[in-house]
Amino acid sequence: MRPDSDRNETAMDPSAARPALRPSRAVWRVSWLAVSAVLLAAAAGAAFPAAAAAQDRKGPAKVAADTAAADTTPGKKVKDAPKIRPYRDVIPARAVHHRGVFATDRVGDTLYYEIPRDQLGEPFLLVSRIAKAQTGTGYGGQKLGTRVIRWTRQGDRILLRGVSYEVVADSTQPIYRAVRDATLQPVIRAFDIEAFAPDSAAVIDVTSLFTTDVPELSPRRILGASSLDGSRSFLESVLTFPTNIEVEALLTYSADSVRTFALPEGFGGGGRMSTVSVVVHHSMIRLPDRPMRPRLADDRVGYFEVRQYDYGLHEDRAPVRRMITRWDLRKKDPNAALSEPVHPIVYYVDRATPVKWRPWIMKAVDAWRVAFRAAGFEHAITARMEPTEKEDPDFSPEDARYSVIRWLPSPIENAMGPNVHDPRSGQILESDIQVYHNVLKLARDWYFVQASPNDPRARHLPLPDSLMGRLIEYVVTHEVGHTLGLAHNMLASSSYPVDSLRSPTFTAKYGDEASIMDYGRFNYVAQPGDGAHLIPIIGPYDSFAIKWGYRPIPGAATPEAEKDTLDAWARRQEGDPMLRFGPRDGADPRAQTEDLGDDPVAATRLGLANLRRVARILLTGTETPGENYDDLKDMYGQLVRQWETELEHVVAVVGGVYGQRKHYGQDGVLHAPVPASRQEAAVAFLLANAFQRPDFLLDRDVLRRFEASGSVDRIEEVQSGLLDDLLEDDRIGRLAEAAALSGEGEGTLAPGDYLDQLRAGLFSELGEGDVRIGPFRRGLQRRWVEELARKLKADSDLAALARGELEATADRIDARIDRASDGITRLHLEDLRERIRRALHPGSGAGG
Repeated sequence: MRPDSDRNETAMDPSAARPALRPSRAVWRVSWLAVSAVLLAAAAGAAFPAAAAAQDRKGPAKVAADTAAADTTPGKKVKDAPKIRPYRDVIPARAVHHRGVFATDRVGDTLYYEIPRDQLGEPFLLVSRIAKAQTGTGYGGQKLGTRVIRWTRQGDRILLRGVSYEVVADSTQPIYRAVRDATLQPVIRAFDIEAFAPDSAAVIDVTSLFTTDVPELSPRRILGASSLDGSRSFLESVLTFPTNIEVEALLTYSADSVRTFALPEGFGGGGRMSTVSVVVHHSMIRLPDRPMRPRLADDRVGYFEVRQYDYGLHEDRAPVRRMITRWDLRKKDPNAALSEPVHPIVYYVDRATPVKWRPWIMKAVDAWRVAFRAAGFEHAITARMEPTEKEDPDFSPEDARYSVIRWLPSPIENAMGPNVHDPRSGQILESDIQVYHNVLKLARDWYFVQASPNDPRARHLPLPDSLMGRLIEYVVTHEVGHTLGLAHNMLASSSYPVDSLRSPTFTAKYGDEASIMDYGRFNYVAQPGDGAHLIPIIGPYDSFAIKWGYRPIPGAATPEAEKDTLDAWARRQEGDPMLRFGPRDGADPRAQTEDLGDDPVAATRLGLANLRRVARILLTGTETPGENYDDLKDMYGQLVRQWETELEHVVAVVGGVYGQRKHYGQDGVLHAPVPASRQEAAVAFLLANAFQRPDFLLDRDVLRRFEASGSVDRIEEVQSGLLDDLLEDDRIGRLAEAAALSGEGEGTLAPGDYLDQLRAGLFSELGEGDVRIGPFRRGLQRRWVEELARKLKADSDLAALARGELEATADRIDARIDRASDGITRLHLEDLRERIRRALHPGSGAGG
């Protein structure tokens, strides 16, 4: 599944050219601790950071605690504090000294920071990641967390304080004082000033930050460890740059039993261990002096957001200020309709990435250029290979100035696209996309099940590299979108008419969903011979959203001044469904995952036709002479899951409510029930396709090659789950509300009529003639009785509806039980009748 500062631009933008000042590398050993979790504690507070600090409209305003902490009066003493010594008594000539945003010094196993006066009170972003891990404890590039910090002075001490921008106010307003007093910045650690450098920088020994268990920073809880073993923990490297310091440490923890999560028991010693070692990388980055000018969020366009309670706004409530996350892109030529940016967005491809996949990953990054052209930027985004050690010995993938696409040796079937941003403005500073190796299997499985009827290349495993590369490109393109600030848009896949998804010209131009940020996956609607495009591409919504978030608005000097223009852009959605946004919504059948098309019934009918085709090639498509049947088992499981997923899209129509995000000034309501005729058609479709015996999934020649039993239970579990979803209290409640609010002549599906239709279909065997009920149907009928019995205790009309349906079911059984044509059918009906009797009359005992 992210604007205007003139200072520190090159230094803070990870996409900028490499710094002119070359860093120094020091590799040495020292005990280390808690910065490892520096971000662990912050991981939970990324959107709403934990503590609060006041902020001016133009930048952060210092709170009272900052003012005191920045005091440089040397006479203020803390009890028992050591005497401040001459610089050379603390930092001898033999010290290993490196200059950067802070100077760092190593004297034996002691690490010193020299903190300049002009950096006291300034905000830094501390980012921690796993750089290396033993099997099962993590992966290189895995982010542990982020935290804004400040180094401040209190008498003869330097304090490391946590900072948050969750609660802010304009420093010129009276309420600012109350906000300041209510947002004290916590002291994470205090350090005695050991000496003053010749440039007046305060020299502090920060060794204890790394060798003691600082609660705010410790990763012990994540690792399931009991304590850090300092004798087996070492500082591995320190890099000092003009705007950041990069520290890497090997940490070893002890525990009664450290839980590993990557591999199960039996995989080369996986399971539990009493020791765990990880290398953790910490980046401390100086934030810009002047925050980027934010762009205010709008719920009609899907961006990740930074939120603040801004008490400087003149509102009669606690006002929430919402800012989108985005990169700070500026045109080289502000007057040009299309201009290159001053600093493009650059992603480095991890050299651990298999060589054959690298070009496809680079294509995934470049694919977003078309969207940025809509925003007025040419070559706004690019991909480069990570430099070799010879090309740049100081490059580190964990360096928080650089965005890296990491390839992780993991059995996890996933990929992730997080970003690191400035909490004051939403400016994205860098991102690290994590591609787990086994996402290859996930993409392969999806494509085989969804697209093989239309793509001959996919009808036999393994898929060719040319096809797998294209699937990787799709996965990474989606994740790049997240790192640009874009949220999932689950409405996009329902924007296209089902018929259009079968059109070669339409799908070649627009893809199979209006946004690659949806979970539409591959075109399972197209039929053999259609020649339709099968893999998602950058869609109309993606270009629209990038334009909305990134296009400069000339003449607008403040975020508020941009609102009219942004509103006008958002209103384009009214006449173009392809541009609309919506997150996943359990009530809206158009905002689901893994779906395609504007008509779930029509799309699923075509999808099921393709699944029957896939079932016929399972054996030949997974055959490899001399190998076992693991691929066959996996693909059969994928086939069943796809069957369930497509039917769930139809379930969502029942009790569904269409939603469209609008603001005042736009015509029409935001929510409207799905027409009754569509809901009735959905129920009829499910009765015919979900609740009958699925013969194409029950081929004994397939099943008996990987299991001795379990096929009936598997199908019953899926069918029962679908029925449970149809009988959800919330779903029936939406039907009841729609009926209660409907006007004269408005067509709605009343709850009673809906349940009657469902009951008639589930018990269709009780019609005319002899009664014979198969095992799958018997399971569904039992589930019907069980679910309705549970609803008898509801404190609403639902109890009455359930009672009426149970009584009607019992009456029909009584009327038809004598026509049972076999023993198991009769016993089943007697059992149902008894279950109903006990549900309706719980104290009556056995018998009639």
